[in-house]
Amino acid sequence: MASTFTNLGIELMATGENAGTWGTKTNANLNLAEQLLGGFKIQTLNAAGTGANTTPLAIADGALTGAAQNRVIILGAVSPEAITGNKIVTVPLLTETFYIIKNSTSGAHTVQLKAVSGSGATVTWSATDKSYKLVYVDGVATNTGVYDTELDSTAADSITTAMLQDDAVTVAKMAVNSVDSDQYVDGSIDTVHIADSQITVAKMAANSVDSDQYVDGSIDTAHIANSQITNALMADNAIDTAEIAASAVETAKINNDAVTAAKLQRKFTISTSSPSGGSDGDIWFKYS
Repeated sequence: MASTFTNLGIELMATGENAGTWGTKTNANLNLAEQLLGGFKIQTLNAAGTGANTTPLAIADGALTGAAQNRVIILGAVSPEAITGNKIVTVPLLTETFYIIKNSTSGAHTVQLKAVSGSGATVTWSATDKSYKLVYVDGVATNTGVYDTELDSTAADSITTAMLQDDAVTVAKMAVNSVDSDQYVDGSIDTVHIADSQITVAKMAANSVDSDQYVDGSIDTAHIANSQITNALMADNAIDTAEIAASAVETAKINNDAVTAAKLQRKFTISTSSPSGGSDGDIWFKYS
């Protein structure tokens, strides 16, 4: 029975096959296995014989020459390679594996990675995308799919929450204005987090300030609107003579029988009018 080969080109020797050459072929298989695990290949896209726009990544049975038998593949060149149009790079069917592939081309053109035939998923580098991609090839028989597993940290949305360790996001990693009310836990903002003079009237809820917030002696005359001091707000015996303006107490304000003799001021009256029993022309003194 003749030897067969895996989809990645490793020779499977049958019983009694390759007498005298097992050592050589086993070594070749081991070398190929090593290349499949960590081989590096630079694959140019403008090389003669690859077609105007398509470059196949091939597999060579029992040999180390197939570009698809490497783990890391550079498309283009280290320099990089200037391509003259959009390029297509194909991988073999029925080969389930993964590659680390970098787009190392220049020019305003895309590079697409797909199966050699069928309508499976594809991976495309834009003209400005020069990233490494961890590419999975599913090996489905008729429509082999090629998928970007987003290895490169420069790929959009490539870092998920599960990839971040606790406390790994520092202030230096956060963009300006990236934290809003959705990120704050209720009750998480303490006094130390608020800068001085930052609480304006617009930030205060109605009826949010009561007597606990006022410092003793902090309410001045300027803070009290006109006609706001009612009887209910005045303490008993709070008004004495210093608070009563001259001529401010009118008759209507005095209760009946409230003015006693003690409240009346006594005085001397000098008069030339004759009191009863006196003579006109005399000076009379009256003490009242």
